[in-house]
Formats: sequence, C-alpha cells, structure tokens
Amino acid sequence: MQKRNILLVFLLLSATLSACAQEPAAEEARALTVMTHDSFAISADLIEAFETEHNVTVSFVRSGDTGSALNQAILSKANPLADIFYGVDNTFLTRALEEGIFEAYDSPLLSEVPDQFKIDLDHYALPVDYGDVCINYDKVYFESNHLPVPTSLEALTQPQYAGLLVTENPATSSPGLAFLMATIAQFGEEGYIEYWQALAENDLVVVNDWETAYYTNFSGSSGQGQQPMVVSYGSSPAAEVIFAETELTEAPTASIIGPNTCFRQIEFVGILKGTENRDLAEAFIDFMLSVPFQEDIPLQMFVFPVNQNAKLPPEFIEHVQIPSEPATLSPESMDQNREIWIQTWTETVLD
Repeated sequence: MQKRNILLVFLLLSATLSACAQEPAAEEARALTVMTHDSFAISADLIEAFETEHNVTVSFVRSGDTGSALNQAILSKANPLADIFYGVDNTFLTRALEEGIFEAYDSPLLSEVPDQFKIDLDHYALPVDYGDVCINYDKVYFESNHLPVPTSLEALTQPQYAGLLVTENPATSSPGLAFLMATIAQFGEEGYIEYWQALAENDLVVVNDWETAYYTNFSGSSGQGQQPMVVSYGSSPAAEVIFAETELTEAPTASIIGPNTCFRQIEFVGILKGTENRDLAEAFIDFMLSVPFQEDIPLQMFVFPVNQNAKLPPEFIEHVQIPSEPATLSPESMDQNREIWIQTWTETVLD
C-alpha cells in the first residue's frame, strides 16, 4: 500500500513538472528611453498603461533646458543616449534637422493635427504641443490706476508705461528669447534694436530667468512686485486659478494678445537615429499624439495639445486668451541668426 502511495505521488509530481516545462516563460519587458527637457511632465497612470500594453519599461532622461538637451542629443548621435527625443521647439528645429539626429516617421495620428503645426513636412520631427509667450498683466494694477492696458508692442515705449515691464534675458531664458523673436517679427531685423533701445530708455527691467521675473518682480503673482507686466506664458492666468490658495472664479492676470505681441512656440518629438527599438519608438510617438496623452498635456506642462480632437480643461477655456495673430519666424532664420540677435541685444540693452 505504501509503495502504491509513493508511486502515485511520483506520478503526480512528474505530471506537474511536465506541465510547467511546457508553459512558455513570461516574455521579459523591453526598455524604451526618452530624452526630454526638464519641464516634461505627464501623468504616471498614462505611462503605466502604455508600459502594460506594450510590455515595456519607459525611462525618461531629463537633460536641462531645450538648448542643453538638444546639444546632448547632437553630441551623442553616434551612440544615442535614448530612443526618442522630445522637446526641441521651432527656435531650434532647423539645427536638429541639419544635424541629422532623427529618423523619419509618418505617424497615422498626424491626420488629426492641423497643418499649421507641421513645420517639418518630411516627418523627422512631429509636433506634440504648442504655447504662446505673451506679456501678462496685473488686472488690479491697471484698474486701480485707471491706466489702459497696452494692446501693442509699440505702446510699451510710451511714458505712461515707464518701468512697468519686466522681461527675461534672451541669452539665459526661453521666454526671454521668445519675446525677442516677437519683436523681430514685428519690427524686422533692421528695426528691432531701435525698438529695444526705446524700451530700455523707458526703464525696462531685465532679469535672468522666468522664476525671478514672475515671482519676484511681477505684481500679479505675489502682489509684492514692482512691475505689473511680465513676459510669461499665455497659460499663466489659468495657472493662477488652478494653484490659488483660495478658490478663484476669475484669473487675477491676463495676456496682451495683439498682433505679434505673443510668440508661438511649437514642441516636437523625433525618433533618434540608430535606435534598436524602432517599433516601440513609433508606438510611443503615436501614444503622445493620441487623445488621452494630448488631453493630459495642458494641466501637466501648461501648453496646448496639437491634436484637434483633444478637449481642453475648463480652466484653459475660461482663463486663457489665445492670440489670433501670434508672431512667427521661419526656423531657418532663427537658427541662422539666433546668436547674432542675442549678441546685438546684449550690447544694446545690457552694456
């Protein structure tokens, strides 16, 4: 009897081991690396859903501001540090394309993106989001001082606005550079310096970075600053409402959105040349252009989605003014002249 029990146990154990041997081992998750600028943000649950669907682990390499991140991508293009690069904008686009760091990809989701955002028609760099750098103003200041809000760049040189505008140094700040580009779009390469001379003579305030300009100098954010106008983002009024310590029904700030007063920045994504994960890279770009990702962008990075089917959050609809005639320059012109424009600006405004 004992022998029969031992034999039965042996047979059952053998059958179990045989069945286990026949079951395929779980496929190991692959890895996908995305290089971005430091401001990239997206909801963790979206990334987790992508990882689960594609059996992949996604890691992000934040590499400084847009210029610094692009420099790293270019310097490492022989041995790329990632599979995808996100965050190059239209001010640096030509440089990225001329350096040949991307592989072309014609995503099917591009059909949902308006043509105005498709700057690279060869699809090496695909648009993901856009935003406007505008002059924000403190509503209370202008109302309490019975001062009309300026509606053009030219108006900012008038005596009643002396000392009321703070901007960032274009050599050290992305919004500062965007505002410089707006003035070049408005006044041309021959006239923009004369305009900046007039601004400087009207007691323009210049600081190195956006954080100082917005949170220290601007009266509309802290209530303590000396300047009621600041070069910031068109989405900043919505952010004032979203992050207010007490609930607000109206934003305390707004944007000046006259022709060429705002500069439009468009951000792109591309597959880095040499990736060994081309299929996953394509899937991730499709994911970035899909409605769920696009609808998550505004409240994560305070920029606008390019997918026309993506809905905006209520705060963006109620508190953000979108310019009908934003300033633009060709990527080629910006790439060829950026350093010259900045140097000339520095010599005129700071020296």
